[in-house]
Amino acid sequence: MHDTQLTTRKNEHLDQVLATLRTQPAVSSGFEAVRFEHCALPELDLAQVDLTGSLFGKPLAAPLLISSMTGGAKRAEAINRHLAEAAEALGIALAVGSQRVALETGGDAGLSRELRRLAPSVPLLGNIGAAQLVRGYGLDQARRAIEMIEGDALIIHLNPLQEAVQPEGDRDWRGVLVAIERLAVTLEAPLVVKEVGSGLSARVARQLLDAGVAALDVAGAGGTSWAAVEAARIANPQQRAVAEAFAGWGIPTAQAIAEVRRACPDAILIGSGGIRDGIDAARAIRLGADLVGQAAAVLESALISSEAVVAHFQTLIEQLRIVCFCTGSANLVELAQAPLLGSTSRPND
Repeated sequence: MHDTQLTTRKNEHLDQVLATLRTQPAVSSGFEAVRFEHCALPELDLAQVDLTGSLFGKPLAAPLLISSMTGGAKRAEAINRHLAEAAEALGIALAVGSQRVALETGGDAGLSRELRRLAPSVPLLGNIGAAQLVRGYGLDQARRAIEMIEGDALIIHLNPLQEAVQPEGDRDWRGVLVAIERLAVTLEAPLVVKEVGSGLSARVARQLLDAGVAALDVAGAGGTSWAAVEAARIANPQQRAVAEAFAGWGIPTAQAIAEVRRACPDAILIGSGGIRDGIDAARAIRLGADLVGQAAAVLESALISSEAVVAHFQTLIEQLRIVCFCTGSANLVELAQAPLLGSTSRPND
């Protein structure tokens, strides 16, 4: 695809995601059904609650990932700079948006070694699309994507629904799993596979782990609907109607996390898709996520400044800390076993 078409599409995606931030998702993430049992005697010091963890050998001050957002439009440069500065200040992981434009045009749109300079100590994840793996992308492009940002790992994003409803989408997905397996075996860095908002099923998650993937991001339904985003940019009424029907499609995030954790007890699991606040983040961890990702909810802050991004996540982190306190959980391991109302065991036990 011509670079100007790609860049235009990325700009349109940003505009549509921003436009839908204040609208109700067509499907619930499912987190509202997860209610913690309140502990009136926590026997803890709130300030001493331990939220630390690690990802790919690097420490995390909180179990958070700034999820993939944008990697093509010119304004992505400021967004990515703000996100990198905030990630470093907070000690949380950062995943960049698709690097396809940068790989195919040479214009990095803020996806360069400058990100590593701004965020020297946190996990930094590159990103390319699964559909490109059967259209000429291979080990060389994967390595370049990582080297471009001095990344610690590479995300392969799965977006079959988005590609199916997008007029210029890639619809032939034959051979994608084999291509992922080939890359997992040959790439020196860990491979992460994520959906983009329709969720990973337990069956697909198991296939990916068996193929050698190091970590999974369920990216379930309940957050940004890429079918709805694509529908909003389609002029043809018939094509728009096709896309609009899928606005509520997918596996709700809460269900995806619990089912993938049951099927993949030892996997590094990232829970994203409709994470509204620190309580949702705590619910995701309780259901089985090791790390929680958020993208669209922080986009407005990312357009403003790194300080705005820091403030956004500080609020979420404080909410998460209070959930730990009010469930008597001194750390994330204990939070993952915290009692739920109406339940005597962890859903994924």
